[in-house]
Amino acid sequence: MTEATTRQRPAALILTPSAEQRIADLMAKAPEGAVGVKLSTPRRGCSGLAYSVDYVTEAKPFDEKIETPGGTFYVDGSSILYLIGSTMDWQEDDFTAGFVFQNPNAKGSCGCGESFTV
Repeated sequence: MTEATTRQRPAALILTPSAEQRIADLMAKAPEGAVGVKLSTPRRGCSGLAYSVDYVTEAKPFDEKIETPGGTFYVDGSSILYLIGSTMDWQEDDFTAGFVFQNPNAKGSCGCGESFTV
Protein backbone atom coordinates (compact mmCIF):
# COMPACT_ATOMS: atom_id res chain seq x y z
CA MET A 1 0.00 0.00 0.00
CA THR A 2 1.30 3.45 -0.88
CA GLU A 3 1.60 5.95 1.92
CA ALA A 4 -0.31 9.21 1.42
CA THR A 5 1.68 12.40 1.35
CA THR A 6 0.32 15.59 2.80
CA ARG A 7 1.16 18.76 0.96
CA GLN A 8 1.40 21.93 3.00
CA ARG A 9 -1.05 24.44 1.62
CA PRO A 10 0.15 27.96 0.89
CA ALA A 11 -0.83 30.74 3.27
CA ALA A 12 -3.99 32.58 2.27
CA LEU A 13 -2.20 35.89 2.73
CA ILE A 14 1.38 36.84 1.84
CA LEU A 15 3.32 38.90 4.36
CA THR A 16 6.26 40.96 3.13
CA PRO A 17 9.47 40.97 5.21
CA SER A 18 8.62 44.46 6.51
CA ALA A 19 5.14 43.25 7.60
CA GLU A 20 6.74 40.29 9.37
CA GLN A 21 9.17 42.66 11.11
CA ARG A 22 6.30 44.87 12.23
CA ILE A 23 4.51 41.83 13.66
CA ALA A 24 7.73 40.98 15.53
CA ASP A 25 7.89 44.56 16.87
CA LEU A 26 4.24 44.39 17.98
CA MET A 27 4.73 41.02 19.68
CA ALA A 28 7.84 42.29 21.47
CA LYS A 29 5.65 44.85 23.26
CA ALA A 30 2.40 42.86 23.34
CA PRO A 31 0.19 43.01 26.40
CA GLU A 32 0.31 40.03 28.74
CA GLY A 33 -1.76 37.13 27.47
CA ALA A 34 -1.52 38.06 23.77
CA VAL A 35 -0.90 34.98 21.61
CA GLY A 36 -0.57 36.84 18.33
CA VAL A 37 -1.76 39.57 16.02
CA LYS A 38 -4.97 39.16 14.02
CA LEU A 39 -6.24 40.69 10.79
CA SER A 40 -9.99 41.03 10.31
CA THR A 41 -12.30 42.93 7.97
CA PRO A 42 -15.08 44.51 10.03
CA ARG A 43 -17.91 46.35 8.29
CA ARG A 44 -16.90 49.98 8.47
CA GLY A 45 -16.18 53.00 6.31
CA CYS A 46 -17.92 54.36 3.25
CA SER A 47 -17.14 51.33 1.04
CA GLY A 48 -18.22 48.55 3.39
CA LEU A 49 -15.21 46.64 4.76
CA ALA A 50 -12.05 47.86 6.47
CA TYR A 51 -8.79 46.23 7.51
CA SER A 52 -8.26 45.90 11.25
CA VAL A 53 -5.13 44.54 12.98
CA ASP A 54 -5.34 43.82 16.71
CA TYR A 55 -3.75 41.71 19.44
CA VAL A 56 -5.59 38.48 20.28
CA THR A 57 -5.53 36.38 23.42
CA GLU A 58 -6.88 33.23 21.80
CA ALA A 59 -7.29 31.75 18.35
CA LYS A 60 -10.79 31.01 17.12
CA PRO A 61 -11.45 27.59 15.50
CA PHE A 62 -11.69 28.88 11.91
CA ASP A 63 -8.89 31.46 12.03
CA GLU A 64 -6.07 31.01 9.52
CA LYS A 65 -2.77 30.72 11.41
CA ILE A 66 0.45 31.97 9.81
CA GLU A 67 3.72 31.48 11.67
CA THR A 68 6.19 34.33 11.18
CA PRO A 69 9.72 34.67 12.57
CA GLY A 70 8.49 37.22 15.12
CA GLY A 71 5.22 35.68 16.22
CA THR A 72 1.94 34.16 15.19
CA PHE A 73 -0.30 36.04 12.77
CA TYR A 74 -3.96 35.14 12.48
CA VAL A 75 -6.50 35.95 9.80
CA ASP A 76 -10.10 36.03 10.97
CA GLY A 77 -11.99 33.01 9.67
CA SER A 78 -14.97 35.05 8.50
CA SER A 79 -12.66 37.47 6.64
CA ILE A 80 -10.49 34.95 4.81
CA LEU A 81 -12.62 34.85 1.64
CA TYR A 82 -12.12 38.60 1.19
CA LEU A 83 -8.34 38.30 1.64
CA ILE A 84 -7.18 35.19 -0.28
CA GLY A 85 -4.25 36.08 -2.50
CA SER A 86 -3.62 39.43 -0.81
CA THR A 87 -0.23 40.83 0.12
CA MET A 88 0.20 42.70 3.40
CA ASP A 89 3.09 45.16 3.69
CA TRP A 90 4.26 47.63 6.34
CA GLN A 91 5.23 51.04 4.97
CA GLU A 92 6.64 54.08 6.76
CA ASP A 93 7.63 57.52 5.58
CA ASP A 94 8.10 60.91 7.25
CA PHE A 95 4.37 61.45 7.69
CA THR A 96 2.59 58.10 7.90
CA ALA A 97 3.12 54.51 8.92
CA GLY A 98 0.80 51.58 8.49
CA PHE A 99 -0.07 48.27 6.94
CA VAL A 100 -0.80 48.46 3.22
CA PHE A 101 -2.79 45.78 1.38
CA GLN A 102 -2.75 44.68 -2.22
CA ASN A 103 -6.01 42.78 -2.43
CA PRO A 104 -7.06 41.18 -5.75
CA ASN A 105 -10.56 40.63 -4.32
CA ALA A 106 -11.26 44.34 -3.77
CA LYS A 107 -13.50 45.71 -6.50
CA GLY A 108 -13.25 49.29 -5.25
CA SER A 109 -12.21 51.44 -2.34
CA CYS A 110 -13.14 54.77 -0.85
CA GLY A 111 -11.18 57.90 -1.68
CA CYS A 112 -9.26 57.92 1.58
CA GLY A 113 -8.29 54.23 1.29
CA GLU A 114 -9.90 53.41 4.63
CA SER A 115 -12.35 50.80 3.32
CA PHE A 116 -13.01 48.54 0.32
CA THR A 117 -15.73 46.58 -1.45
CA VAL A 118 -15.65 43.01 -2.79
